[in-house]
Amino acid sequence: MKVIIADDHSIVRKGLRQILQEEYPFAEIEEASNAEDLISKTMSGTWDVVITDLSMPGRSGLDALRQIREAFPKLPVLVLSMHPEDQYAIRVLKAGASGYLNKDTAQDELVQAMRKVLAGKKYISSRVAEQMADVIEGNTEGALHELLSDREFDVLKMLAGGKSVSEIAAALSLSSTTVSTYRARILEKMKMKSNADLTRYALENKLI
Repeated sequence: MKVIIADDHSIVRKGLRQILQEEYPFAEIEEASNAEDLISKTMSGTWDVVITDLSMPGRSGLDALRQIREAFPKLPVLVLSMHPEDQYAIRVLKAGASGYLNKDTAQDELVQAMRKVLAGKKYISSRVAEQMADVIEGNTEGALHELLSDREFDVLKMLAGGKSVSEIAAALSLSSTTVSTYRARILEKMKMKSNADLTRYALENKLI
């Protein structure tokens, strides 16, 4: 079995590797420290599972997920994040992830998630399942950021994190004009006026 682990923190990669090696002692495990490295390694080999962090320097894990799914529709991708499930899980599952794990519970859930996705199934925690049921039944009001497309969501997080339009353009391989257009759409959809408003919202909703 061949697995790629992508996270910008070496201690996290080491911990995940240890968990996997205890359950799968003969697994071949490769590591990546950012989305570009992950995409490059994924494209140049044959893999059974990809495990990626959602928030890495440069392109996001969500961006990497989209590109990997486009190239390898059947390759299982597990997404890890320090953010609560209610902020990201449904978005990454819609983008094609095979499962979503909060880093706080990854130690307990990773092996179970691996078994699920290796069997061709999705891994959905009880908390995510409950959230999805609420959405289907209309029992929850959507947050403002749920109005955004995936690309707009990427730009929102980077703006809220203090990056300039030119820095975002370079990280996402877009023109500054395109990023400025995304910014204008985000402000309009979320009924906000400035980057400071976006940062405040992102902090309050634990998006950064």
